[in-house]
Amino acid sequence: MIRPAVPADLPVLQELEMAAGAPFAALGMHAVAEDDPPALEVLGEYVGAGRAWVWAEGGHPVGYLVLDLVDGAAHIDQVSVDPALRGRRIGRRLVDHAVAWAVAHGLTALTLTTFVEVPWNGPYYRTLGFTFLAPEQETPGLRALRAAEAAHGLDRWPRACMRAELADWRPLPG
Repeated sequence: MIRPAVPADLPVLQELEMAAGAPFAALGMHAVAEDDPPALEVLGEYVGAGRAWVWAEGGHPVGYLVLDLVDGAAHIDQVSVDPALRGRRIGRRLVDHAVAWAVAHGLTALTLTTFVEVPWNGPYYRTLGFTFLAPEQETPGLRALRAAEAAHGLDRWPRACMRAELADWRPLPG
C-alpha cells in the first residue's frame, strides 16, 4: 500500500495535510489547525528527490510522508494521515518505510521536530523509539529548522527535536 508519491498526488497531499491538522483545534492550537499546507512546488521537490511516499487505498492517497536529509540523518519533514483512519497504524508504517529507505542509503539515524505535549506527536514518537534531544544535542541543521519553526510561530507550544537510532529500530511485523 506504500508507493512513491507522484506529481498527480500533490493536491491530495495538501488536502491530507489540512485534514490531519484539524484536530489541533481541539487543543486550542488554532494556528496549527489553520496553517497552510506545503506549497505544491515544495511537495514536488520531495517527489523529484524520491523522498515522498503515500499510503494509498483504492489508488487514492490517505497518508503521506516526506523525508529530508539533515546533517547526515534522515529527517521526517512531515507525516500526515487522514484522521478518519486513525488507529490503523498507517503513519507508523510510513515511518517504518522511511527507516528502511534511510538504512538502504547508509544513514544511521532518523530525526524530526514535534510538539512535546500533543499526544499524537512527542508522546507517540517516544513509543516508536525516538528520544528527545536536549538543545545542546541538536545539530546545526536541526537548530536551523527549529529557528524557522519559531519564526513561523510554532514555539507558542512546547516543541523539540527527536532522534531514533536506526540500528535499534523495530518495525511493525508484516
